[in-house]
Order: sequence, then structure tokens, then C-alpha cells
Amino acid sequence: MRTTGTTITTTTLGEAVQAFVPHALPPTDPPLAPESYTAANHRAEMALARLAGVAGLVPSVDWLLYSAIRKEALLTSQIEGTQATLTDLFDDEAGQVLANTADVEEVTNYLRAFRLVRDNLRSQSGLPISVRLLCDAHRLLLDGARGAGKQPGELRRSQNWIGGSRPGRATFVPPPPDRVPALLADLERFIHDPAPAPTPLPPLVRVAMVHVQFETIHPFLDGNGRIGRLLIAAMLEQWGLLPEPLVYLSGYLKQHQAEYYRRLSAVRSTDKEGGDWEGWVAFFLDGVEAAATDAERGIVAMASLINADRKRLLAAPRVGAVALRLFELLPLMPRFTIEQVRQKLDTTFPTATAAVKLLHDLGILTELTGQKKNRLFSYAAYVELLSEGTWRP
Repeated sequence: MRTTGTTITTTTLGEAVQAFVPHALPPTDPPLAPESYTAANHRAEMALARLAGVAGLVPSVDWLLYSAIRKEALLTSQIEGTQATLTDLFDDEAGQVLANTADVEEVTNYLRAFRLVRDNLRSQSGLPISVRLLCDAHRLLLDGARGAGKQPGELRRSQNWIGGSRPGRATFVPPPPDRVPALLADLERFIHDPAPAPTPLPPLVRVAMVHVQFETIHPFLDGNGRIGRLLIAAMLEQWGLLPEPLVYLSGYLKQHQAEYYRRLSAVRSTDKEGGDWEGWVAFFLDGVEAAATDAERGIVAMASLINADRKRLLAAPRVGAVALRLFELLPLMPRFTIEQVRQKLDTTFPTATAAVKLLHDLGILTELTGQKKNRLFSYAAYVELLSEGTWRP
């Protein structure tokens, strides 16, 4: 049996509970055996390399980022029970009034947090992956949303627990709050140590370990799952495993949600079967491979759709420059009003209307309201393609 942490007795809400304090990474006694992860790690790395290669099929990387980041934002929020859809997100960006504003706000807050982290990591003057950066991201994640009263941007100052209506019935109790800063400092050191002893670990294996450790520490009162999964995306890009955040691992974790939680728990377990890092790492690497392969298929499908529709547009009589410019905007604006087209293309309302009408007549665009005014248009085939694998009512 490998010991991955210790339990200490603490009291919260008048109940004595056993809180789990994880050992610093990497696991030892025994360390992870390379034969337990080498083959799966190679498959996952190759899948990421293929994904990076196929991204060249699409003329603009911004098209890919628009869809990938929004799918990750949506799926990571759906894991936590958020009842928003991709079309809700697109409608919000199109300025439509929504009934489930709070759900959509949680997704858009994740997008803001993700951009903050990515901008910092890409800037010479930005923060590295650190406790401070994660706290800044957490502040945006909970800003104005349902968790706004749960210390946004601050490490927790009270004991939390996972599962159960009260501490004594919890399925897992994270470390007491006074242990959190030191545990996070150890985790930060592991992230920035290029070759942790005793055996250097591949980057993907280290990403897997960091995610478990962060979720085990559970440093915030709310939003730990989303920040922990954001950390995965940040490390994949920071460590050069992907040139852009094109893979949405939350889709795989949502699809295998029960096993996801079970694997996390098995790492923390102190019984005779406890400390199962091998099982978690294998699950994680399989997830990276599957998610990268799905993203690769999605890019190929996206490229095929856009190329086919572009050919249809170019073959149309009297196609003008404004219609062509509008078409190139569609992957970044899949639902929109004519006024938004007018503003984006800096043209007149009649010219914008004519461009939209041409794409609508060709069957590329769909009108959703059936009204004569304030009409909402959609690149419906593209939206349907992106919505695959996400929750829809």
C-alpha cells in the first residue's frame, strides 16, 4: 500500500471529522513505475501532436479557439450542474434576453477566468502558474455569480467538505484551512520543478498529478472543480503539449463523471487499496487521448463544413465583398442580428441586410424568430456541429 496522505481530527459545525492532508508530490514509497504509464503517455502525446497538426486545415486559429474555449467553459460548468447550453451562450453573445441568466453567467465567468490565465501566461510581464494567478482567476469565476458570497479570490478560512448534508456524513473532508497555504506552496514548487525526484515524470503525468492534488486540497469554498480543470488547460499550453488550448478534456470527464470522481477518491483512500495513483494516471491519459482525438475529428468536420459553404457562396451570382466578409465572421459569430453585422463590418444597414439575405437564400443561414424586425440569424449547421457532446434539453 502507498500512503498518499494522513488524516487528522478536526471539528467543524460542532462535529469531529477526519480531514485528509495529502503528502507533497510526487508520490513515493513506492514512486510511480514508468511501465505503468509509458505506453498510455505516448498514445496521449501522439494524439495531441495530431491535433496540433490538423489545426492547419482551418484558415484561422481564432475560429478553433472560439469553439474550443467555449465548449470547455460549457462542459466544465455542466459537470458542476450548470443548466446552460451552447446555444444559450451564443444567444447571450448575440444580445438576446435569456431566462437562465445565472447559468449563462457562470459559463461566461469561466471564459473570463480562462482568458485572464492565458493572457498572463503569454505575457512577459504576466504571472506564471501560481497561487496568486489562480486566486485572480477564482475572483473572476465567482464574480456576481451564485458563488459570489463564498470568498471570491480568497483561500478558504473555514473547513469544507464534499458530499453529505453535514460534515459527519461527508464522502471526503479536505485539509483544514490552516494547512492550505503550505500545501499550495508545495504544489506550486512541483509545477515549476522541471525534474522532480526521484525519477523525471512526463509532463502529462505531472498534469494528472497536479489536478488531483489541487482537488484534494480544495483551497476555495466554491469553484474548485472548475479552477482545477482550468489548471489542466493552462499546463497543457504552458508546457508545450499544445500550441493553443484546442482540447476540451471536460467533455471526457463529464462523459465519465462517476469514474472521474471514483479515481480521485482512490488516490486519497487510506485503506489497503489506497493511494492508487496508477489508476488515476491511466484514466487521465486515456482521457487526453480520447479528447484530442474527438477535437481532431471536430476540426476536420468544421473545416469540411466551412469549405463546402464557402464554395457554395463563391458560386452564387452577384456575390459581393460584404457577403464574403460576413461569411468569414460566422465561426466567431454563429448567432447574430443584422445590427451586429452592420457594426462588425462597418457598413450600412441596407448593405448588411443584403449580405445576410444572400447567405440566408443560399441556405447557409437560418432565421430563428419569424419576425420582420429584430431578427436573429444562425449558422445552424455550425452550431449543431459544435453542440455535439454537450448537454441539450
